[in-house]
Amino acid sequence: MVLPPLLLVALFVGVPVVSGVLYTLGHFGGLNSVVAAIGLHQHAADHWWGTLGAYREVLTSDVFLRSLTVTVEVTLLSVVAVFALALTVALYARLTGGRTAKIVTALSITPLFLPAVIGSYAILTFYAGDGALTTLAHALGWSHAPRLSYTMWGVVIGQVWTNLPFAVLVLSSGLAAVPDALIEAARDAGAGRTQVVLRVLLPMAGVPAVITAAFTTISVLGSYTVPYLVGPTAPTMLGVQLANTFQSYNQPQQSLVMAVVVFALASLVGVAYVRANVREARKAAAR
Repeated sequence: MVLPPLLLVALFVGVPVVSGVLYTLGHFGGLNSVVAAIGLHQHAADHWWGTLGAYREVLTSDVFLRSLTVTVEVTLLSVVAVFALALTVALYARLTGGRTAKIVTALSITPLFLPAVIGSYAILTFYAGDGALTTLAHALGWSHAPRLSYTMWGVVIGQVWTNLPFAVLVLSSGLAAVPDALIEAARDAGAGRTQVVLRVLLPMAGVPAVITAAFTTISVLGSYTVPYLVGPTAPTMLGVQLANTFQSYNQPQQSLVMAVVVFALASLVGVAYVRANVREARKAAAR
């Protein structure tokens, strides 16, 4: 029963990935023949396994290194911000309940129903030099309010906007699964709200927390729309840089090398996610 979906994944994901990696190593035949016929500055294989010429060119490029640095920085800031905000909303909803908590939760998942393009243009308009934030700041006497449009800080805000709903849903579901009896028992033992959070809720929401961090990291690493519309022209995140390398400079081999780097970074996060789930499953089996 597992074989049909595995075959689909192998056909539509595995084959293109293998073909792309072979192309970065200088193998221009087969599925890579068309793109190799139009690409510029390509490095052909000089051994049976290929060549690392494209990797050396990209990994020693100042443009790539700046994009890689910016990508890692934006990813870390976005993941921390998303996790902190989502955890705050989820804890508030779990501990208080009521109409206000439902309204806050509903507002936090509203971006889920808005396309990233609309959210990006809203951020550009709001944080522009003549946007609402700057206008309000000038009205209050602050003449040097920051302009976040076309900056990496604007990209971070956009990433938080697009990834917060998923994080809130996952963490809220994880915290909702904690039995009320455990919380009541902790309160009966004299635990305050802070101790309930630190000693009951958070330890039992480990898997949702790992899921939130892992999927948010992967989403930000491979993002294109938000950094393209909101971010500066240089340096850019890797998603934008590899697209520009392919479209503007007609260098598909170099762009695929960047894609391999993004895939490798995302794979490291995926390995951490799988290990955390395996560890949790073993603990559950041991009980």
